[in-house]
Amino acid sequence: MELNSEVVSAPPRAAATVVMLRDTDDGVAGIEVFLLKRHGLSDVLGGAYVFPGGKVDPSDAQLDMEAHLDQPLHALHAGLNEPDIEPLTAASLYVAALREAFEESGILFAHGASAEHAARAAELLRQGRGFDAVLSQMALRLQSSSVLPWSRWITPRMPSVTNKRFDTRFFVSAVPADQIASHDNHETTESVWLRPRAALEQYWQGQIELAPPQIMSLIQLAGHASVQSVLQAARGRLPPVIEPEPFEHEGSRVICYPGDERHSVSARALPGPTRLIYRNKRFEPMTGFDGLFD
Repeated sequence: MELNSEVVSAPPRAAATVVMLRDTDDGVAGIEVFLLKRHGLSDVLGGAYVFPGGKVDPSDAQLDMEAHLDQPLHALHAGLNEPDIEPLTAASLYVAALREAFEESGILFAHGASAEHAARAAELLRQGRGFDAVLSQMALRLQSSSVLPWSRWITPRMPSVTNKRFDTRFFVSAVPADQIASHDNHETTESVWLRPRAALEQYWQGQIELAPPQIMSLIQLAGHASVQSVLQAARGRLPPVIEPEPFEHEGSRVICYPGDERHSVSARALPGPTRLIYRNKRFEPMTGFDGLFD
């Protein structure tokens, strides 16, 4: 993963991502998370493993919210805990998360949607129908209540692993039991279900690449023994805002997070290390693998 040293003056672009989860079926308590490998030629995190997600489109705010969402705008607005944005903007973030999850993984978060519904909706998209048109034609109501706000990540003016800035809302959700998640073979080329700790072990062993937001999110998830535990945690607190702050330390780039002595916010927002250092062509904790779980 190449380090970026370019300062980006443009404001961050609104984005949304869904961390899709399922309970393990091997008789041992734990969860698995769905990860997609970005196409190697992508200009954003090419080759890295990410959660399904992407930029908010103008059309996301133009959806017939009353017809195609299962919650009123004020409820979605309250869940994000962002009083400075309009309720319609909040709703568009949920729509973007659900749309991107469907486009990138094939999972259709809609009431009563089966694998057959998802396949039919995907075919309509391939025919050039917009997401709103597909929902209208199939009379589907998006299950916004199934995705819960988890965190908000805002890229600093000097991004570390891309030359773009994003203001990304992370949502968590249980994957529908009767649908199968998979990569789209376009923007993403591989997909895998992994326990959070196993994903971190593969990253540490150089088998997969992870960007800092994914590393820190997997650390959070590694502390949960079930999907229900994650969802209860999401319902029980407001989503933290994480604005990483980079600095140079002995010739190396370091990213610090809230709670670190170098960060402008003194209160911790996340479990795990409060800083990551760029070495071995990746960001890693200062004290090695075990430092992920300090």
